[in-house]
Amino acid sequence: MRRVPVLVSLPVSLPVLAVCCSLLLTVSCGMRESPGRRMPPAPPGVTAAAGSATSVHVMWNRVSGEPQVARYEVYRGERKVRNVPGDAHMVDVTRLRPSTTYVFTVRARSTAGDLGPPSAEVRATTPAGGTADRRPPGRPARLDGRVLGSTAVQLSWEPSTDDRDVVSYDILQGDSKIHSVGGDQTAAVVTGLRPGTRYSFTVRARDAADNLSPVSGAVPLTTERRDGQEEGRPGEEAGTAPTAFRAGTRLSDGAYSIELSWVPPRADGVVTEYEIQLDGRPATTLVWGGNPPRGRATYSFYAGREAGVTHRVRIRAKLPDGTWGGFSGERTVTTGG
Repeated sequence: MRRVPVLVSLPVSLPVLAVCCSLLLTVSCGMRESPGRRMPPAPPGVTAAAGSATSVHVMWNRVSGEPQVARYEVYRGERKVRNVPGDAHMVDVTRLRPSTTYVFTVRARSTAGDLGPPSAEVRATTPAGGTADRRPPGRPARLDGRVLGSTAVQLSWEPSTDDRDVVSYDILQGDSKIHSVGGDQTAAVVTGLRPGTRYSFTVRARDAADNLSPVSGAVPLTTERRDGQEEGRPGEEAGTAPTAFRAGTRLSDGAYSIELSWVPPRADGVVTEYEIQLDGRPATTLVWGGNPPRGRATYSFYAGREAGVTHRVRIRAKLPDGTWGGFSGERTVTTGG
């Protein structure tokens, strides 16, 4: 007699069903956002303009409010290409190909590590390469400007001429590049300035081969003072100096170094450059490569081999608007002391 296998369906007990439902609820709840934590919103106002045949200048408006933004992540297509500190709002994306269209987005990441949604997509096309082009554009002419309140100015100029094309214009304050616009623009609004501060702006043109024109004539502008603000010299307003400045000496391999540490000033942007003064004179300029420290910064420099030598040292920062901030308190150190 042939036996036929029989499939028997057993009822599932209620306790087992309860456990399954409980597990499903636990997994579902684990995928939800934690109470009290929010993702930062998408950065608004994103723009992109070719800076040369191999670079694009990306800008956006900073995200304010809660949650606090620790950094911005800039994406080219699906690939993240730059991390930018949370107090910055622009970056040059380099090592691109000529005659190529790129798509960029920006995302904000909170101090808690949560990554917000991407911004609206923006496109920029790099011009054709100009490797054999060694002729710089002509000097931009008739630079003019006007003050827009206490934190912004508007600049305008006549276009430069070039044997090929002007790709972008750099806007400088003093000797620092603080802004960039496309080669088809002859006006710009510069924001993030400090109230009651004297500035000197110039403009230079850049072509696809990265040739730079001579700078234009300078236009001096002074932003409006806020109510109650006292008039002072540029860079000496309260809050622009590094704080918690400390100095000491260290002996290593028969030579002394001066060891410094400080907290960067709070500024509307990223501070990347410092001037260190020794005994009342500039001793060295420190320029951070990559992302500068957001907390306490440290630096050391050579001070000679002789013991018992006393020095006075202080430091100041070049602010994002291109002006020098106030000096820190002066510290006295003695080698071997």
